Amino acid sequence: MQIDSRIVKRLGIGAALIATVAAGTLAVRAQQEPVPLYRVADDAVVSESALRGAIDPLFEDDAMGQTRALLVMRDGEIVAERYAPGFGPDTKLMSWSMAKSVTAVLVGLMVADGRLALDAPVPVDAWRQPGDPRGAITLRQLLTMTSGLDHMEDGEPVTEGDTVRMLFMDGAPDMAGYAKAKPLAHAPGSAFVYSTASTMILSDLMTRMLTNSTDPDTRRRAMQTFIDGRLKAPGKLPSLTPEYDAAGTMIGGSILHMTARDYGRFGELLRRRGKGPTGHQILPEKWIDLMTTPSRRNAAYGLHIWLNRESAESALMPGQAPQSLFGCVGHNGQYILVSPSQRLTVVRIGMSPEKEQRRAVRTALAKLVGLFPG
Repeated sequence: MQIDSRIVKRLGIGAALIATVAAGTLAVRAQQEPVPLYRVADDAVVSESALRGAIDPLFEDDAMGQTRALLVMRDGEIVAERYAPGFGPDTKLMSWSMAKSVTAVLVGLMVADGRLALDAPVPVDAWRQPGDPRGAITLRQLLTMTSGLDHMEDGEPVTEGDTVRMLFMDGAPDMAGYAKAKPLAHAPGSAFVYSTASTMILSDLMTRMLTNSTDPDTRRRAMQTFIDGRLKAPGKLPSLTPEYDAAGTMIGGSILHMTARDYGRFGELLRRRGKGPTGHQILPEKWIDLMTTPSRRNAAYGLHIWLNRESAESALMPGQAPQSLFGCVGHNGQYILVSPSQRLTVVRIGMSPEKEQRRAVRTALAKLVGLFPG
């Protein structure tokens, strides 16, 4: 979920003069700014003209909203890359809910280490009271969005939704605490309810596996050290920058930053079944298999990742791209699409707030993916 506004301070006395000077300065900078990067390989399996023909509408068709970055990788190599003015290869871009898939990879590392168990009840102290039905919630159920916890991802108005309240309002000081306090609305495992709050519980759970401290700085350092050593460095993701709430919990459901190229490298980690750029096995292949297996309550969702399957709740493009395709999806049209059969990873970062815009973006991305042989 996103509130796409900025808090702007009033300039006060002299605002007109400052605004005039600023406008002149911006005009000079605009003249000095380099032309946005747009490059397409001339030796890719798809012709340069075909690639440009599929990429250009994503930037130039207003019906798709605003595309800020587009990256196409085949066999780990960039074959096409384009940015909107003001953005480039070094620009860190907001993930929104694509962060959930990064969180799932970190959870997988902890499962591989033996710190967590997929089908065991998660150790949440508030749920351990005798007779509390939440005590039966498992790690798998949190990952497949079937915990049963009461949650409303989007509200009308937006301030009524749990995600906005958790991220920006009364839940912001301790987001995991807000999430864990929710009662059950369904029996655990019985219903799919997409929930950023579930991911915050996972983020807190991982942090508590690393430190017993409640000090926010200690919690941040513990989690960041784990991320740096187990994913950021071996995955060659130098721009990976998570954010943390005031309690020191990684905002693993919605707020981290990477460049488009690093989002592509993360997609490649998934496509290569857990192998990093040097061929080292960072994450067990079995965990990638688990992530990309349809869950019982939604065939289009695995473990914190979307699958290209027909479902009442689907975020990809079933019928328009290979069924084996899967992806990380973020609010307002952020996508990392991975097509193993085509050895392909596609990243699109932008702003498409309307459903019709996102539908048009997915159709355009399906056309782009369809250019490549299986």
